[in-house]
Amino acid sequence: MQAQAVQGMMDFDYVCSRKSPSVVAMIYPFTDDHKQKFYWGHKEVLVPCFKNMADCMKKHPDADVLVSFASLRSAYESTIRSIAIIAEGIPENLTRKLLKMANEKGVCIIGPATVGGVKPGCFKIGNTGGMLDNILASKLYRPGSVAYVSRSGGMSNELNNIIALNTDGVFEGIAIGGDRYPGTTFMDHIFRYQAEPEVKMIVMLGEVGGVEEYKLIKAMGDGRVNKPVVAWCIGTCAKMFTSEVQFGHAGACANADTETAEVKNKALTDAGAYVPRSFDELGHLIKEVYEKLVNDGTIVPRPEEAPPTVPMDYAWARELGLVGKPALFMTSLCEKLELGLIRKPASFMTSICDERGQELLYAGIPITDIFKEDMGIGGVLSLLWFQRRLPRYAAKFIEMCLMVTADHGPAVSGAHNTIVCARAGKDLGERFGGALDAAAKQFSEAVDSGMIPMEFVNSMRKKGILIMGIGHRVKSINNPDMRVEILKDYARKNFPATPILDYAIEVEKITTSKKPNLILNVDGFIGVAFVDLLRNCGCFTRYA
Repeated sequence: MQAQAVQGMMDFDYVCSRKSPSVVAMIYPFTDDHKQKFYWGHKEVLVPCFKNMADCMKKHPDADVLVSFASLRSAYESTIRSIAIIAEGIPENLTRKLLKMANEKGVCIIGPATVGGVKPGCFKIGNTGGMLDNILASKLYRPGSVAYVSRSGGMSNELNNIIALNTDGVFEGIAIGGDRYPGTTFMDHIFRYQAEPEVKMIVMLGEVGGVEEYKLIKAMGDGRVNKPVVAWCIGTCAKMFTSEVQFGHAGACANADTETAEVKNKALTDAGAYVPRSFDELGHLIKEVYEKLVNDGTIVPRPEEAPPTVPMDYAWARELGLVGKPALFMTSLCEKLELGLIRKPASFMTSICDERGQELLYAGIPITDIFKEDMGIGGVLSLLWFQRRLPRYAAKFIEMCLMVTADHGPAVSGAHNTIVCARAGKDLGERFGGALDAAAKQFSEAVDSGMIPMEFVNSMRKKGILIMGIGHRVKSINNPDMRVEILKDYARKNFPATPILDYAIEVEKITTSKKPNLILNVDGFIGVAFVDLLRNCGCFTRYA
């Protein structure tokens, strides 16, 4: 659960002038499905959090990037279609299995041991680019003409800064990760940059260890890469040590002379790449190549546009001392809040309706559209209760349930007493209202467990538990409740399937053979029918 990283990604989206957040959902297996509150500029939004990865992907089939913050112990098990694996230290045999599976399924993996990547003006992965002040300083809120690929995540952030200071900015940047077996290589991304018309020059930051840089040399030699390439391999200091040196990354160790940074830099120079004499000169060389491309018309710098202002979090502002002492606190805070310089979380918010805009929204749908489409009471309730549009037959069923239970008001003593007690914060138990929930739970659990109706009835009798939703004081098998008959007929004609209802009717046959008034009553019917509706209408998973 990386809430800070998610907020950073959403702040990046906002400063890039995106219309909506790039983060559509989170996956956290240690809690039930829920929603978490984040800032979108000055206002707050809710982002769904799923317990199950499959449910999340079914709900958001258009999402094509999954950022895995799982630890080295669980990253292998939790990765299905990830594109960025942050964890380092994953056992190499598991990494190789993961890459084999990814290749078979056509999945692009960045990492392991990566900070991610950034697509300026579009989105960023995880904590790439640092905090918002660094993102603004590196001008990552709009795309430039220079694409880079780096092994090191920390050095990729340095490249963001160097390129911003010396060119019109970064077009895209990827840190492939420092493990011995990265999911994607330098060349996977360099070939993408070569094919992208908006990329005018390429920067590659390699390091000691490995031979991937020689593949770039070969591609430059045969013409597959013909855009200007500025390259440098870090680790030239290794020659100063008398013994073999293992640098910070698992793959940063030269096993032969050809894997040393010095030899690779020389080979890149011979191949025609622009290679500085030291890392200190990298920025100067990038600027020199960039200005050459500007002068020959290859790059046409675009006018700079100021990004939207992202307000500072209230807690962070207080920590920095930007909100004053108690005597001055309210005035200064109010001024900053009014100016949009500081954002403070609301005491509560709802995703059901929103009246802050020009017109009232129900689950994001304008009230005028609801009337234009004649959604009816059932359609409105589907938006307010479930925050999604249900099929017309489902909305109609909700209306029918309201119509046939409208008698449960003050004229019915039990319901009246329940209302009074509820207002006083008391509970009358499951006799009134609770029967719907209990019936839905009992019958659906029986069906899911594979228990036959007779077995279910006998087990409930042995436990001394009443079967909720069964029984009526007045109505019986010979004097049926017409409300149930009407609803039952509608459900069987319009629902895609009614397995829970069919099961309840079989249970009713057993209970009424013992006593004629042990029928499936209106509460029990509504409970089981709603389970059938929600499970089979195509709008929900079993967890949402």
